[in-house]
Amino acid sequence: MGPVNRSAGVPAESASADIGVLLADTVARLRRAMRRAARAADPGNPLSVAQLEVLSCVADQPGIRPGQIARRLMLAANSVTTLVNALHTRGLVERTHSADDARAIALSPTPAGRQAVEGWKTTNTAILRAALDLLDERNRSVLAEALPGMRQLAEAVDALAETGLRPE
Repeated sequence: MGPVNRSAGVPAESASADIGVLLADTVARLRRAMRRAARAADPGNPLSVAQLEVLSCVADQPGIRPGQIARRLMLAANSVTTLVNALHTRGLVERTHSADDARAIALSPTPAGRQAVEGWKTTNTAILRAALDLLDERNRSVLAEALPGMRQLAEAVDALAETGLRPE
């Protein structure tokens, strides 16, 4: 048997599994709540979350190729193509031939695309600030203290996605 979580009196592996279940549920609920709140806060935004995620990838890494986006977001290549085509039609991304391979397409955000990403980030920040204001000081402090761990967890999940490792 592995280490024991003394505060709960259960094996650490079991505590980790319980935290995994609770965290997965909480993150899923937060994502759904953020989507609903963002739609309510910005009902005129015509872009889907998937389009905004692809656009964010392009803004974060100008010159990225569609295949790289597909791998980064774990999407099918044809799904990325469909999303990029819609973003291009709206004037949010531009396509150019890659500097190192004329057959490959490189994507960059247009000024309107960068503005859409910034607007999405601003909306999400405003929603979270308003929600945090509704919490008591103790819970705000707990969340603030958890941020480094949450960032490290996000990096660990990204690493799992990048290496293709399957969690046990």
